[in-house]
Amino acid sequence: MKAKGKTSKGQVRIIGGEFRGHRLHFVDQGGDLRPSGDRLRETLFNWLQWELSGARVLDLFAGSGALGAEALSRGAERAILVEKKKERCSDLSRQLRPLFGERVVVQCADALKWLPRTAERFDLVFIDPPYDLGLAEPACRALEDLKLLMPEALIYVESRRQDGAPEVPENWRLLKEKSGGDALARLFQRE
Repeated sequence: MKAKGKTSKGQVRIIGGEFRGHRLHFVDQGGDLRPSGDRLRETLFNWLQWELSGARVLDLFAGSGALGAEALSRGAERAILVEKKKERCSDLSRQLRPLFGERVVVQCADALKWLPRTAERFDLVFIDPPYDLGLAEPACRALEDLKLLMPEALIYVESRRQDGAPEVPENWRLLKEKSGGDALARLFQRE
């Protein structure tokens, strides 16, 4: 873990689709940004390969924007990326709008406070919050309680492996699971 207040520069690469190989650059102030690694993202998008065309996507804790950008590059119709930190929002808009135009929307907001303000329903949701904040379970609950998921929506939840998987609503069926490094990746489908 980086020291609090430390700033680092990083990049993630879009690994598939129309913008394969394009690099997204980010500045990590505070050392709390943890983009999903290439291997784990590749596994995730292999799981999703037949589900992305025309999908409405929500990247709820966007961070570097890698998951939302990957989905758009691979054919998702539209993606909303919700990020709390203003500098990251600016970075995301600056880098993603030229690639995806109107198909990408960046919302600068606290994810859990933003959810009750939207009326959109989503086919695919990425929930990959900072591990130590306990945000995955309330986010999963809010998506279901607020009826923001389409029937048979897919929900990707990433958590720290040693913390165990967060609880999800009873009507979410586990489709796939993989651990890699510190991460536990799980893909659910709403029933």
